[in-house]
Amino acid sequence: MELDFSKLDGLITAVIQDHASGEVLMVGFMNEEAYRKTVESGFATFYSRSRKKLWIKGESSGHRLVVKEMRTDCDADALLIKVEALGPGVCHEGYRSCFFRKLDSGEWITSGERAFDPASVYGGKA
Repeated sequence: MELDFSKLDGLITAVIQDHASGEVLMVGFMNEEAYRKTVESGFATFYSRSRKKLWIKGESSGHRLVVKEMRTDCDADALLIKVEALGPGVCHEGYRSCFFRKLDSGEWITSGERAFDPASVYGGKA
C-alpha cells in the first residue's frame, strides 16, 4: 500500500496524538520526503507550507516528537501519528497542545495553562 500524496498539492495531513493520553497535540502536513524522514529517523518531520521546506518538530525548541505508532485512513491520504512528546509542550505559544482554545457559549476561550515560556524557548515573540 502506498500513501496518496496526489491531493493537497503533494501533501497529506498528519494528526499528532500523545500515545499515552490520547490528547491531540497538533496537526501538520507532510510531503513524501517528510514522511520518509519521519519513518527513517523516528522523529516527526513536517513540510512547512509557509517556509516551503522540511522541519523537524523541536529543531529549535528541543521539544521533539518520538514516533510510537503510525496509522493511515481508508483513503491513505491522512496520517494519525502517536508520539511521545519530549518537552513540556508542542505549541509555539507555550501550551502542551496546539488545541488549547475551546468554543464556550459562542466565544473562544483559553482552556489550558501554558506549559513553557515561548519567549525563552524561541526568543522574542512566539
